Amino acid sequence: MHQRLDYKSASPDAFKAMLGVETQVHRSGLEESLLELVKTRASQINGCAWCLDMHTKDARARGETEQRLYLVSVWREAPCYSERERAALAWTEALTQVATHQHVPDAVYTEARRHFDEKALVDLTLAIIAINGWNRLNVAFQTPVGDYVSPHAKAR
Repeated sequence: MHQRLDYKSASPDAFKAMLGVETQVHRSGLEESLLELVKTRASQINGCAWCLDMHTKDARARGETEQRLYLVSVWREAPCYSERERAALAWTEALTQVATHQHVPDAVYTEARRHFDEKALVDLTLAIIAINGWNRLNVAFQTPVGDYVSPHAKAR
C-alpha cells in the first residue's frame, strides 16, 4: 500500500486543528491508560493500522500489559478490565458505530454516567471523536504503518 498523500504537509492548519483537539483530550484529566484503550478499540473498529500501531506502542510504553492489549477487541469476555474501562469501551463502540446503529443505547449511556461525571463524559466523548477523526485521516490517505516510535518509551 502506498501513501496517497501526506495530510500533515498538504494542510498544516487542519493538522494543527486536530493536534489542538488532541491536546485538550490529554489535558482533560482522564487516565492515559483509559485513553489508550479507547483509542485502540476505536482504531480496531475503523481498521486503522497506523493508529493501532501508535496506540498499542504508546500503551505498552506507559506500562499496559500485552494481555489487556490483545483482549481489548473482546473486552466483554475478558475479566481484566475495570467497570470504568468497560463503560468507556462500550461508549467508544456506540459512538464509533453510531452511523450503523443510528443511536447510542440508553443502557450504554446510563452505565457510562455511573462511572463518569458530566465533564468526564464530555471529555471521553471528545477523545472518541478525536480518534475517529485520526482514523479517518490515516485510513483515507493510507499513512505508512510500522515506523512509529513512542515518545513515552523509556531510554535503555
